[in-house]
Amino acid sequence: MRVAAILTAAGSGTRLGHDLPKALVPLGGVPLVLHAARGLADSGVVDLVVVTVPRGSDGAFATAMTQDAGRLGGMTLTLAVGGTSRQASVAAGLAEVPADVDLVLVHDAARPLTPARLVAEVVAAVRAGHRAVIPVVPVTDSVVDVADGDVRPVDRSTLRGVQTPQGFDRALLDRAHAAAAHRATDEHSAATDDASLCALLGAVVHAIPGADDAFKITTPRDLALAEMLLSEVPA
Repeated sequence: MRVAAILTAAGSGTRLGHDLPKALVPLGGVPLVLHAARGLADSGVVDLVVVTVPRGSDGAFATAMTQDAGRLGGMTLTLAVGGTSRQASVAAGLAEVPADVDLVLVHDAARPLTPARLVAEVVAAVRAGHRAVIPVVPVTDSVVDVADGDVRPVDRSTLRGVQTPQGFDRALLDRAHAAAAHRATDEHSAATDDASLCALLGAVVHAIPGADDAFKITTPRDLALAEMLLSEVPA
């Protein structure tokens, strides 16, 4: 199977307090998107990457990605303009994936410290016959349901937090996005991840253990934590 990764990088950096697109915000002096791309390259299992970017920022992203041409040299890199939702951005990236690709990963540029071994494990699980694969981590906080205003405890023992990269049989992911295309431009109904679109088709989604370092950077506190963790890792 040829493997392509769609690296979602079309978000804004507003919640991080930056004017830059979120994926271009530096972490240890290196843009988040480049950290994420390094993880894909270091896995040794990804043939090409489509980076979804905000409209009008193609030049800035092209410059960022060429900072590390040597390390990323084993992968083909393509830029695609993202949409108004994550779902729309992934669909735009998927449209750029060549027809001879059988396995597609969808990964968040906002998870820059995701270990390369997790990327390889997701690909291995798809190759083993699971058509949709997600990495998950246990939920450690107490959880309550407040849907109707009253607090109802929820058993957290069966709950998991979902990470990326998520891996898919390409034909299944194509069908899932085609079936849900009407939702992609509505921020309230657009899917927040791709496994949920596959589940809507009745596909079985297989979970594998995730990684603590694969957390998503959303707030300045997340970025500060990532800086601290990065400083502890030898170059």
